[in-house]
Amino acid sequence: MNTEFLEALYDLEKEKGISVDVLLEAIEAALLSAYKRNFGSAQNAKVIIDRETGDFKVFSQLKVVDEVNDDRLEISLADAQAIDPNYSLGDVVELEVTPKDFGRIAAQTAKQVVVQRIREAERNVIYEDFINREGDIITGIIQRIEQRTVYIELGKTEAVLAPSEQMPNEEYKQGKRIKTYITEVRKTTKGPQILVSRTHPGLLKRLFELEVPELQEGVVELISVAREAGQRSKIAVFSKDENVDPVGACVGPKGMRVQNIVNELNGEKIDIVKYDSDPSKFVANSLSPAKVVAVEVWEDEKVARVIVPDYQLSLAIGKEGQNARLAAKLTGWKIDIKSESQMKELYPGYDSGEYYDSDDVEDYIDDYIDSDGEESLEEYAGEDILNKTEDDL
Repeated sequence: MNTEFLEALYDLEKEKGISVDVLLEAIEAALLSAYKRNFGSAQNAKVIIDRETGDFKVFSQLKVVDEVNDDRLEISLADAQAIDPNYSLGDVVELEVTPKDFGRIAAQTAKQVVVQRIREAERNVIYEDFINREGDIITGIIQRIEQRTVYIELGKTEAVLAPSEQMPNEEYKQGKRIKTYITEVRKTTKGPQILVSRTHPGLLKRLFELEVPELQEGVVELISVAREAGQRSKIAVFSKDENVDPVGACVGPKGMRVQNIVNELNGEKIDIVKYDSDPSKFVANSLSPAKVVAVEVWEDEKVARVIVPDYQLSLAIGKEGQNARLAAKLTGWKIDIKSESQMKELYPGYDSGEYYDSDDVEDYIDDYIDSDGEESLEEYAGEDILNKTEDDL
């Protein structure tokens, strides 16, 4: 320990942001542990490092007593007053007991402590950097793949892409550059663990924010996202400026903006729909590309009945109910889809527009359940449709 060592610590403070006082306190604690381990574990001792010279000293702490039972822990009043007449019973006498060959042990211990603290500081810096980026998108390079888990290099650290967060049918190769969404940053004994996803709806949202300047500027707002990763997604957008078309802004010139995102997601289909504060219009838009004849809504129950032309029924429902399912997720409404033919069967007066009094919610719900079966209210409006085939629909 010397002034050069102190200067090195001050350099570390500037470079790594580790306080010199914190380092010296850690070194003192480590030196004390080394002293007890090598020169007497039963002693009460402390180590002090001079903050100006870097010199260190070991002191034994002895309690002043009438009768000494253990000379490693106690000192008689007479012996204490021989050192300093001001000592009295109960005081603690500090005697320097620095071993002659303690320098080598001290140097080795100090090195270990400094290296450990540097490593901890670097981990903390990485953690603080990434904890603020949760919910953000990040680009990295695939470093390795172990048991289907993909590890992505992010400079000084790596991210973990678990199998459950990987897109189906997507190929991951070592050295490939990839964009992912940071879902969680954890502190572990081995440093920060960064968990990322390729299936999270937030990835789609962030990709649009990167591609669409109007979203970055706040002129266009992305209201909601519904996604089935690797297959199809829907986003609802709204423009705060009536002169700006939110759908056109997201599609981009010649479709380039949305195409870049589709390419990034390996061909995942994306429907961009216009958000409307009117629930009936929003529900109708959410079923795009299907054309809708009429929409009736029951706001308290958040149920919407959508009527479509016969030839549009399969398109509105989608393959295995995907279009209806995504529309329900996007809007947050239960959506019941009926063709015009089905409406005529249910309500003979449908053609004349007298089939239903739209103000009477309870009669409609009761009538609908009685005529169609209790489960049919959610048949095309949420997760129940997952188990249905095109033939069922």
